Amino acid sequence: MMRQASWTSVALVLLGVSRGVASGETAEPETFGCESNPTGDPIGGGEGYRRILSGGDVVAKTSAEFLAALGKGRAGQVVWVPRGVEIDLTGRSSVVIPGGVTIAGDRGADESPGARIFTRQRATCPLFASGGEGIRLTGLRFEGPCASRERIAEFSGFLRCSHYGPEIDNCEIYNWNIYGVGGRLGAANVRVHHCYIHHCQRSGYGYGVSLGECDASVIANRFDWCRHHIASSGTPGCAYEAAYNLVLPNANGHYFDMHGGRDRGDGTNVAGDWMHVHHNTFRGKHRAVLVRGVPAQNARIHHNWFAQPAKKSVVSGGNTRVYRNVYGPSKTLEE
Repeated sequence: MMRQASWTSVALVLLGVSRGVASGETAEPETFGCESNPTGDPIGGGEGYRRILSGGDVVAKTSAEFLAALGKGRAGQVVWVPRGVEIDLTGRSSVVIPGGVTIAGDRGADESPGARIFTRQRATCPLFASGGEGIRLTGLRFEGPCASRERIAEFSGFLRCSHYGPEIDNCEIYNWNIYGVGGRLGAANVRVHHCYIHHCQRSGYGYGVSLGECDASVIANRFDWCRHHIASSGTPGCAYEAAYNLVLPNANGHYFDMHGGRDRGDGTNVAGDWMHVHHNTFRGKHRAVLVRGVPAQNARIHHNWFAQPAKKSVVSGGNTRVYRNVYGPSKTLEE
């Protein structure tokens, strides 16, 4: 059984009422939505992000240098892509990132947008694939070939994770019509945080973060222009925490989901292992959270700010607690 780990429960004490306030202590104020953001870094990353690297073991300024660096990459190495560099990977797909290798730029340092790594080939799914445990992608822009909702035959995806512990932080990820970050069988502890993820919106697909049989934490990201910002297949082993994310109003479907057995056609009503959705701000008009079956453990949805009324914000098939959220412009609290 997958343990319900929590980014915030390990590092932060969110609510005095939840930890039990000792005599003489002052309870921390209860907060709703992403604005309280206790991570110490800006939602969506960029300027003010504290873990920006300033160099690496190998510097890549051309596509050939970049691919050569990954081909020889060893655990612990940083492949550094300087600001102003543009790496064109058109014609490449499933570029393997060796285990333990970091690909880094300086997004957010002195207003740098970060180097741009891109493809113009619409049939590229994925552009990158994990080749081992503990990869990291940080401080870069990853641009795909298709920003539209058009139902084209070619599929594009940015990153497929199939190993333990990938970290994707302080990146801008956009124009991938199928998915931005994908967690697949073999992946675990997928961490997507402080990124700006947008324009992943092909009709029928279009996921900012797409999760299969893995667990993930999706923390302090800025989402916009996706069909679904976080989607999970809901097969056994699927689980995620989504917290302190800012969900902007442009989308062409509900925002976060966990699929059920009916979607998969497997004869069950299982909607993953668990979900923990808290302290997110949902500004749009679409359904915010959709649990399309019954989670094996539970789903907890609390301390979010939903722009829509309660009955339009969350739909669940069961085994789900929706409590202490605020709704509408007036932030009306409902237990």
